[in-house]
Amino acid sequence: MSTLLLAEHQNGQLRAITHHAVTAATVLGGEIDVLVAGEGLAGIAEQAAQLAGVSRVLVVESTDLAHQEAERIAPLVASIAGKYQNVIAASGTYARNMLPRVAALLDANMVSDVLKIVSADTFVRGIYAGNVHATVQTADAVRVLSIRPTAFAAAGNQPAAPIEPLGWQVATEDKRLAQWISAEQTVSKGPELATAKTVVSGGRALGSAAQFQELLVPLAGKLGAALGASRAAVDEGYAPNDWQVGQTGVVVAPELYLAIGISGAVQHLAGMKDSGTVVAINQDPDAPIFQYADYGLVGDLFTLLPELTSKL
Repeated sequence: MSTLLLAEHQNGQLRAITHHAVTAATVLGGEIDVLVAGEGLAGIAEQAAQLAGVSRVLVVESTDLAHQEAERIAPLVASIAGKYQNVIAASGTYARNMLPRVAALLDANMVSDVLKIVSADTFVRGIYAGNVHATVQTADAVRVLSIRPTAFAAAGNQPAAPIEPLGWQVATEDKRLAQWISAEQTVSKGPELATAKTVVSGGRALGSAAQFQELLVPLAGKLGAALGASRAAVDEGYAPNDWQVGQTGVVVAPELYLAIGISGAVQHLAGMKDSGTVVAINQDPDAPIFQYADYGLVGDLFTLLPELTSKL
């Protein structure tokens, strides 16, 4: 049994969700090779090599892979996947873009958002916005899996595993499939949303992007929390897309989740209902979020938030 794990990295750092995927790979058993693809990878490869359970780190460095387009990396993954029984990555935007392409190239099914590994070929995943857990079994020679990071603990550290460079050249036809134009990236000084122990999320009731900055940022700063938002708030432009918590956004399971001005739509609840303690502030006493909250405060958030922040 062996596993190829696709490392997700950004701004020269290995993303924390990859640490959780390594733990899932250890449950599968056997050797774990981590694939790091892109440009300027020396520091990232060293970080990956120190994750407990990793056997080797395979590095494919090329200017053609600088932006990590799935159209270019998926053929690379498929070309070496035949040596492995499992190809996995942490569930998120990167995996959603990458793994279906890899599965198609391997003529395999993809098992997405795995919550539990029952055996080498049997897995539990959520369906119907997480309200039902399905146990699925695959007979594919290579199993392609995305792992929900919040379902597995982060891997610890070990003495650095070997780092091996791999040669690779992007095919001309793959270069033509997509062209990189630009990227707009939100830079946050707080912890990563997907793995944060505390999350402060705001809804459409905040009314504007300025209110998000004025009311939520100070509160999150005092709590050392990551910032999140409901889909409605993101759609209104109050918060960036990568703050969205929910079925089609980031799934979180922090120790403490604060839902500020969020009604509690099913789509949002699917992304945060595994949180340890949920605190909700909403003016509507009948808001669905209160059915999931451990602590609920009914009132005007524009009055309550400044008072709460000042007393922390």
